[in-house]
Amino acid sequence: MVADPEECDMEELTNLKDIPNSLAVFCLATYGEGDPTDNAMEFYEWLQNGDTDLTGLNYAVFGLGNKTYEHYNEVAKYVDKRLDELGATRVYELGLGDDDANIEDDFITWKDKFWPAVCEFFDIEATGEDVSVRQYRLTEHPDVPNDRIYSGEVARLHSLRNQRAPFDAKNPFLAAIKVNRELHKSGDRSCMHIEFDIEGSRMRYETGDHLAIYPINNEELVNKLGELLNVDLDTIITLTNTDEESNKKHPFPCPCSYRTALTHYLDITSNPRTHILKELIEYTKDPQEQEKLRSMASTTPEGKQLYNQWIIQDNRNIVHILEDLRSCKPALDHLCELLPRLQARYYSISSSPKVYPTTVHITAVLVLYETPTSRINKGVATSWLATKQPSKSEIPITTPIYIRRSQFRLPTRPQTPIIMIGPGTGLAPFRGFIQERDQFKEEGKRIGDTVLFFGCRKKAEDFIYEEELNEYVKKGVLTMHVAFSRDQAHKVYVTHLLEDNMDEIWRVIGENNGHLYVCGDARNMARDVHNIVLKVVQQKGGMTESQALAYVKKMEAQKRYSADVWS
Repeated sequence: MVADPEECDMEELTNLKDIPNSLAVFCLATYGEGDPTDNAMEFYEWLQNGDTDLTGLNYAVFGLGNKTYEHYNEVAKYVDKRLDELGATRVYELGLGDDDANIEDDFITWKDKFWPAVCEFFDIEATGEDVSVRQYRLTEHPDVPNDRIYSGEVARLHSLRNQRAPFDAKNPFLAAIKVNRELHKSGDRSCMHIEFDIEGSRMRYETGDHLAIYPINNEELVNKLGELLNVDLDTIITLTNTDEESNKKHPFPCPCSYRTALTHYLDITSNPRTHILKELIEYTKDPQEQEKLRSMASTTPEGKQLYNQWIIQDNRNIVHILEDLRSCKPALDHLCELLPRLQARYYSISSSPKVYPTTVHITAVLVLYETPTSRINKGVATSWLATKQPSKSEIPITTPIYIRRSQFRLPTRPQTPIIMIGPGTGLAPFRGFIQERDQFKEEGKRIGDTVLFFGCRKKAEDFIYEEELNEYVKKGVLTMHVAFSRDQAHKVYVTHLLEDNMDEIWRVIGENNGHLYVCGDARNMARDVHNIVLKVVQQKGGMTESQALAYVKKMEAQKRYSADVWS
């Protein structure tokens, strides 16, 4: 049985010891500062705070993480260790998946050794067969009016009817967009400032939190899928789980049309994992195309290389694959079963509730690029948001949202000095931080040094919120250092400015016990900043390398060094 930890009473794990040959496998992701996902939070806290005797529970854990983040697979490592401490029996070693490389390959490698270990543990014989079994049964509803189904299903997804607090991932609030304006002054790129109205919703947010937005897929892509598979997308269907004991009866609210499933619920723009390619083989007539799919779905070095080039590097989604493998015509209901769910997109909130209690602001770069196969790929959420212009519509333009809590927080004392490092849209949460500091100053409270290191390409092109920031500098709220990477012959980045201002950084974090924040790219920028901070602590603090490492680790433990980064 596949289950969501959020929907399970974890106390029931103690009952598994009474069931012969029982095994619990935990697949757990890590995000942020080593935090569990929202749906695993309750289970994680139960493990942390409880001392339940789990003797007799047989388990295995596979983690989903990303090595560009400091707290790589922290949740899976903790759960694996904690279950052992509580008396459970580890059937097979902890598996760690790295999404910065090929997480599915990591899983398959782990799984290939996991099953023989399970068979040996329970003293059962492996068949050696890899059988593909459909999880859902299709029912079509030719006599049900489409309009009635459509309104019902969207109501369940977006809570369009009977909007009731509290609002969360399963019950998002339909917020009206009040403002959607362009921040870039020129150039061929776009960055949007968007304000969502949350008045009357009883939603609360804190400076540094994230806003989750449920987008919808591009209409052209959805229609293209219908054309390629020669399917009427307005056909009403129900997919029902063949495992009657599972608590997940349907992959998405049913009955619904194929069109709504592909528009609102399914991810049709990401690079398909190899298990999807494997299932496509049976629907492919051309032997050469069959062999190509078979190779990419395999674990051979040649197959992995082909998958990496043809799917990952060439950036093909399911529509592109079906366009390029013309003899591949999968059953659309099977595709609906295979494709992952369309996930909410998260954005750092770029406003302070002390200044804007009834609106939430985000800062988002429009994702639009050409792939190596000369196709134009569009960001699911940002390209959809770009079309939502309230000034051009008399009817309120609404979007389903909810707030995700963050550990990215200002110091509790306004007089504590802070350094904020955020190139590009990494500035977003710091806009809220600065607003909050300004509010404290307006109220007559003393505020500590508020130092911003910001970077962009060109001052005249993409210096976002320039006028606002300059006003804060004039008011004495903000000290600002800005790098314009392309305004001179040699490139100047935020990291260069940090090295030029090491004395100021040490004064804040070393002499005055201040806080340091980083927001933006995890792979390069955040890592470079971390190395520079270590350098500052060594050189200006007079410490050895090991002492500097310990000092920065202590800062992180005290929440004086915080990162809100993405890969």
